[in-house]
Amino acid sequence: MRYAYFATVTEDADGGFIVTFDDVPEAITAGDTREEALSNARDALGLALRGILAEGRTIPTPQADDGAPISVDADVAAKLAVVQAFRDAGISKSELARRLGKSENEARRLLDPDHPSKIGPLQDALRALGMQMYVTVQAA
Repeated sequence: MRYAYFATVTEDADGGFIVTFDDVPEAITAGDTREEALSNARDALGLALRGILAEGRTIPTPQADDGAPISVDADVAAKLAVVQAFRDAGISKSELARRLGKSENEARRLLDPDHPSKIGPLQDALRALGMQMYVTVQAA
């Protein structure tokens, strides 16, 4: 699972720049400068992807391969991966809680796209779901 998408940046006739994503049309943002618009794009993309999960839909697979590459923040990517892996596993929240040795309330918070979670518990949840998280760092 890779949460990086290509953004299209266009100049706004009223000034500034607009950023959209072909693969995630819900993610739209803008900025006074190109740099500001691209910075805002990371947050807009994360919000849109979390919203897609909150609605029970599947996160789209990146298809576009042209534009400015944008990835969500690491904690957002981990949250998205946990929710997606949980759905794919077909287990109950109580089963996830059992595997984690946590309460069902804690498991519910880990699976809530809008609840902020620390990276450690998200990694634990991924392991409990048979997944491994790798972090890649590259030049921007």
